[in-house]
Amino acid sequence: MSLPAPNLDDRRFQDLVDEAKRRVQQHCPEWTDHNVSDPGVTLIEAFAHMVDELLYRLNRVPDLHYLRFLELIGVKLFPPTAARAEVTFWLSAPREVPVVVPSGAQVATERSEVEDAVVFTVDRELSIVPCALAHLVTATGDPNIPPADRTDELEDGKAPECFADPPAPGDAVLFGLSSAVPGCAVLFRVEAQAEGRGVDPRDPPWVWEAWNGGGWTGCEVDRDSTGGFNKAGDVVVHVPRTHAVSVIARQRAGWLRCRAVEPAPGRPFYQKPPKLLSASAATIGGTTDATHADIVRGETIGVSEGVPGQRFALTRTPVVVDDGTLVVEVATPDGWERWTEVRTFAESGPQDRHVVLDRVGGEVIFGPAIRQPDGSVRNYGAVPGKSAAIRVPEYRTGGGLRGNVARGLLQVQRDPVPFVSSVTNREPASGGVAGESVKDAALRGPLVLRTRDRAVTAEDYELLTREAAPEIARVRCVPAGPGSPAVRVLVVPAVAANEESDFGALQPSAEARQRIERFLDERRCVGARVSVEPPFYQGVTVVAQLLARAGTPEDVLRTRSVQALYDYFNPISGGPDGDGWPFGRPVQSGEVFAVLQRLSGVELVEEIKLFGANPVTGERGNAVARLDLPPNGLAFSYGHQVRVAR
Repeated sequence: MSLPAPNLDDRRFQDLVDEAKRRVQQHCPEWTDHNVSDPGVTLIEAFAHMVDELLYRLNRVPDLHYLRFLELIGVKLFPPTAARAEVTFWLSAPREVPVVVPSGAQVATERSEVEDAVVFTVDRELSIVPCALAHLVTATGDPNIPPADRTDELEDGKAPECFADPPAPGDAVLFGLSSAVPGCAVLFRVEAQAEGRGVDPRDPPWVWEAWNGGGWTGCEVDRDSTGGFNKAGDVVVHVPRTHAVSVIARQRAGWLRCRAVEPAPGRPFYQKPPKLLSASAATIGGTTDATHADIVRGETIGVSEGVPGQRFALTRTPVVVDDGTLVVEVATPDGWERWTEVRTFAESGPQDRHVVLDRVGGEVIFGPAIRQPDGSVRNYGAVPGKSAAIRVPEYRTGGGLRGNVARGLLQVQRDPVPFVSSVTNREPASGGVAGESVKDAALRGPLVLRTRDRAVTAEDYELLTREAAPEIARVRCVPAGPGSPAVRVLVVPAVAANEESDFGALQPSAEARQRIERFLDERRCVGARVSVEPPFYQGVTVVAQLLARAGTPEDVLRTRSVQALYDYFNPISGGPDGDGWPFGRPVQSGEVFAVLQRLSGVELVEEIKLFGANPVTGERGNAVARLDLPPNGLAFSYGHQVRVAR
């Protein structure tokens, strides 16, 4: 199959003749004879015929040539970006010595008959540090009252109270671990009396926090079978990587605390403080970052010829670079010299050990030599010595949309670790974006020429944001308010579209936001303030009743219709055009009828109720016919319900 021919110029012979005659009337009004017998018209037609042939040949230019034209104006294809996920390694049993998960270990999804496994590589070494409960301290919400050490009471079986009597928001019980456990999962096994009356055991009003050396950081609770310290059970707490040892109540330990908080509206609070009969702690796992990419180590890419402008190809493409720079090493008599990646050689001097990386084509490019106006030749970047070996210590290859896997799918250890029984991703992977197509680059080229790497208009900010963070799926620039010099750049990261879309995954990471802000800060207008933030996500809940056609199973139609609603009200791939819900577009019940009615197996859509929902608290408003969204708002599916009748 041949490549599609780009239509660079759609003018034809007669269009060129008519345009030339119009220009004759404008510039030579004394020429009035435009008949075909006139010699001037004959020349115009001959010129139009030759230009028509030229346009025909130009429109036959393949994509490869078009890429070269784009490179002449400094436009290169964006490479695919790799999805990232946090993977948790669970121990078969608590250990007395640390268990180390090395950097570079691979985890993957299960391979099916029709699809290969999606492989992730661990970014940083994880040390699962053992711990034990060393101290128990209680504190009240009053900062003037010092914490009380309850360790002896717990060891003597006196059942110390976790909170003050009566309990109040801010009261806390602090668990002092024998060591800090950054990035680990800690199992608390407690026995308690049913004294903490008044709370919902499925959702007690508390939060778990870890001391990071300067303050308390929130922890994620994986499971709680204690009913809010009202019965014997387990609590699994995922400790952040900033956990550190500190001194509280004259005791040095790695501190975690469970703090009572104000309950949600309409929810109960503790009437009496719970009591602990016994408590223990042990490390049962740990969490680290992983990237959808394969690591290539120690690859020798060639031998230098000692001339400027050399190019060396990598064996694996495309290249994924975590921090934006690739390290290249060149052999010297004294060892290996490190050369670093730069965007261009424009500011490189003859002694600067710089390289440029073509991430899509997989080429390492050394600086050229350019003749100056005075006739001298200047090297933009140093030149490796002749016969010097050149190698890349480490680089990553991969990326793309396949890496945006749902939660719980990374279950296979391709590099087994001793004493680790299982692995999983507790949250969906996000950030995987396909490489830029030639068509998209062709649209971007004129914008690059217009912006000249400067942000003035809203389109400029959006274009530069995509350049700074290609892993961002959608970008929208909106003003902060009337008369305000601030610019709000709304970014939506790329996440997998599925029925269980995670609201937290739609929030851009702090690293991506800081990278975009730094990039835009260097290119903004003087006086402009740039704020990079997520959009406002309006939760949308649809309650529908359908009438199924004869022969259509009810459960199949229910699953199909719920998935259609999740697909339609999707910030990234939903909306009428399938490229994400438009910013600020209202949600109307009438379009829900259309989405469901066109599904196979639906005889009739009998009833539609549309509710606005809060994706954070889960609260749902009253049924409405239309949900209005602010200019920075996007629709987000939340808890659709479909009833199917016959």
